[in-house]
This record gives sequence, structure tokens and C-alpha cells, in this order.
Amino acid sequence: MPKTIDWLYFRKSCVTCQKAKKHIDAGGISVKETVDARTVRYGDDEALALLEGIQTLTAMRGARIETFDLKNDRPDDTALMAKLIGPSGNLRAPTARIGSTLLVGYNPEAYKRALGA
Repeated sequence: MPKTIDWLYFRKSCVTCQKAKKHIDAGGISVKETVDARTVRYGDDEALALLEGIQTLTAMRGARIETFDLKNDRPDDTALMAKLIGPSGNLRAPTARIGSTLLVGYNPEAYKRALGA
């Protein structure tokens, strides 16, 4: 059974966001809350605040997937910011919170593992 995405930071005009949305829709996955990245910006402090209660951070860029255990081996904030913040200085989109996991970016394999779909 597919999981539910608790929170999705998404920009309609973003190609990567569109790929993530297609994956979500195809899997019949529901999204509790969607935040439009065009109108709501998350800078450094807001992005770090998103990690509250997060145990696993998975950051993706293309085929590269990096997973961080924030509960037992949390990197310093500078290293985390490099994964969370894009070239615009804002939180990268798409970003999805699924339980205690935060996915930043999109990779089909990582989404399958996190969502079971």
C-alpha cells in the first residue's frame, strides 16, 4: 500500500517537480499539504527548521542519491544547507516529507523506496 506524502514543496513550472508529480499520481499517492514554491520561499533558517523531527534526509540530483541519518550521524548545518538550498538561495523543489523522511529533489528509485510505489 502506498504511503501518504505529509508535505510537498512543489513548483508547477519545474521539470523535476513534474516528474515527481507524475510518479505520485501514477502511484495513487495522496498528498496532505502542498506548498507552492513560486509563492512561498524557504531560505536557510526555514529549510533547517524543516528538519525538525526528520530522521532521514535523502538528497537527489539526477542519478546521484545521498542519504543522511540525522538521528545518529547528523552532518553540520553547512553540509545540510548544500543539499537543501538550490542556486536561487531557496529550498530546492520538489521537497517531500514522508513521516520522518525528507526527500529533496527527485529520483524514481528513491521515491519508490520511500513511498512503496
